Amino acid sequence: MNASSAGSETADSASAEDHLPPARFAFGARTWKEVAHLLLNLPEGILGFLYVSLWLYAGVALAITVVGLPLLALGLMGARVLGRVERGRARRLLGVRIDEPSPLARGRADRGFFGWLWATLKDPVAWRSTLYAFIRLPWGVLTFCVTLVSLFVAWPVLGHLARALTLVDRAMVRGLLSPSSELERRVAELEEDRGVVVDTAAADLRRIERDLHDGAQARLVALAMGLGLAKEKLLEDPDAAARMVDEAHGEVKLALQELRDLARGIHPAILTDRGLGPALSSVATRCTVPVRVAVDLPARPAPAIEGIAYFTVSELLQNVSKHSRAAMADVEVWRKRDRLLIQVRDDGRGGASTAGGSGLAGLAERLGSVDGLFVVDSPAGGPTVVTAELPWRDRAGG
Repeated sequence: MNASSAGSETADSASAEDHLPPARFAFGARTWKEVAHLLLNLPEGILGFLYVSLWLYAGVALAITVVGLPLLALGLMGARVLGRVERGRARRLLGVRIDEPSPLARGRADRGFFGWLWATLKDPVAWRSTLYAFIRLPWGVLTFCVTLVSLFVAWPVLGHLARALTLVDRAMVRGLLSPSSELERRVAELEEDRGVVVDTAAADLRRIERDLHDGAQARLVALAMGLGLAKEKLLEDPDAAARMVDEAHGEVKLALQELRDLARGIHPAILTDRGLGPALSSVATRCTVPVRVAVDLPARPAPAIEGIAYFTVSELLQNVSKHSRAAMADVEVWRKRDRLLIQVRDDGRGGASTAGGSGLAGLAERLGSVDGLFVVDSPAGGPTVVTAELPWRDRAGG
């Protein structure tokens, strides 16, 4: 074979290679992930539709019985799980990065079975996941059939087709399985905070009732009985009557002191009349360790915020007296932009914590109920630094 013939064959070979069809299924990893997602739509859609249909039908049918609503609530909890699975599938196969929704609001759910039931039945995340499971079945049938046919018949355009179909999938995932809107999240937080406020108010009312019943009320009853006996003895034994009146006078003083202490626990007059600085200085004098108080505020905050700040410092200083074994404590209060900041330090043994249902945990809940913050830094051996933040609200007309 001469050189010209070899050259001709080489050219013919190159020309033939130029006209060969491209290799089938030569798609990138992204396209294959999209194809896999579209093919999985059908089995996922069938499972989700069957699950949602069964619990909805059973729950609605049994709604007039005691098991209907709990069954609906359990189904909604399962719908949340389905939503989590679908978000994971979208992340892995479609690259859709969606944060997990906030957990079920626990403000009412923590108050027994009926609280949990009500919180679950009105969970918007679960209901959106339920709607997603319903509409996925017809969409899954369509995408599965189109993708499967295109894979073997119209594979040259499969990449573009898969991209177009998964755009719809991405939109559905973002629209129905994304976290709750900011409004929904804020409503849930406010509902939880309202529950804390209601519980706290109820506990305070019970404490006041108990203090009145066991303290001032008991003394006043004893005082009335003593004065009655003194009245009977006034003519026949004036000296005994005088002693009884003297004892009654002492009981009156004790009862008045208890009523003053109780009123101070509700809302001290010094706080109303003179503000946070003098009120905290008064609290500091009752602490068993020396306390330095520094209050730097340009004006007085709203009465509600002022009251919360006062009782926060009061409880913290009680903890210092009872538990810290400190030699000195400091209280600082100042305003920073739209926040009222409180910091209480002591040089005691440390180890304070908000865990385990302690009094500090109660303070953290109370501050959280008004959009506040509560941070405890108390390593073993001390010192302890407790920082609280409250939203600054101006006094009406101030």
